[in-house]
Amino acid sequence: MAALLGLIALQPAWTATATSAPARYYEQPGPHQVTKVAGGPDHTLYYPTGIASSSAVYPVVVWGNGTGASVDQYDEFLKHFASWGMVVAAANTGQSGSGREMLAGGKFLIAENSRPGSVFYRKIDTRNIGAAGHSQGGGGAIAAGADAMIKATLPVQPGPQGSVPALRGPSLFIAGQVDVIVPSFYVKGRYAWARNHPAVFAELKGSDHFFPGETRIHAIGVGTAWFRYQLAGDTQAKAVFFGPRSSAELFNDPAWSAADRNQKADAIR
Repeated sequence: MAALLGLIALQPAWTATATSAPARYYEQPGPHQVTKVAGGPDHTLYYPTGIASSSAVYPVVVWGNGTGASVDQYDEFLKHFASWGMVVAAANTGQSGSGREMLAGGKFLIAENSRPGSVFYRKIDTRNIGAAGHSQGGGGAIAAGADAMIKATLPVQPGPQGSVPALRGPSLFIAGQVDVIVPSFYVKGRYAWARNHPAVFAELKGSDHFFPGETRIHAIGVGTAWFRYQLAGDTQAKAVFFGPRSSAELFNDPAWSAADRNQKADAIR
């Protein structure tokens, strides 16, 4: 599996397209305009354009690309996070499996939060930082999630990197129903090792490793909802994953072919 992931370079996978399916709340653009700039040790930063004049503080997502991929290939997803009030530090590397480059982006933003003159001065919610990534970057998110900086993780079709039992906070594992690069059964196997914290597994119906057609925006929406709840305390987003399975959106949305929660996640009401 590790050798296979090392040989495959991703094609653009995350550009949202128009969908005829019923609108799902977090699939829609958030209320913020987004600024994208180069910054950090070697990162691309996305953040709400009005952050400097805002009185709020903003949670952070650190991002890892898939093998051989660039940040631009995930541009729509990362802009979507920022439009919902998150600051994103995406590592400019196609080898993000160690999680170190991702953590460096978080450390940079924490430092900027204390630096007068920075656009991020006193604007970063340093207690609410999440790690997310796709493929090798999903493995990198798991690796980063062992660090005390990271509150929650979003491994999307994750590779073999990182230790799931070492995660320090809640995780949402996303798989593709027809993915042959990182098969759904492999992702579910990694999810099964999450026993110390709440964990959710979601299999995207009809999706391969590159999120064709409408599957792209479904993945974007659910990933956004995950961090809106875990990092911003959004109770509407909480209802996507938690509460009775008969009403939690993820367990009743036909866009998802399978969903599961571990015992700790089941206990959240």
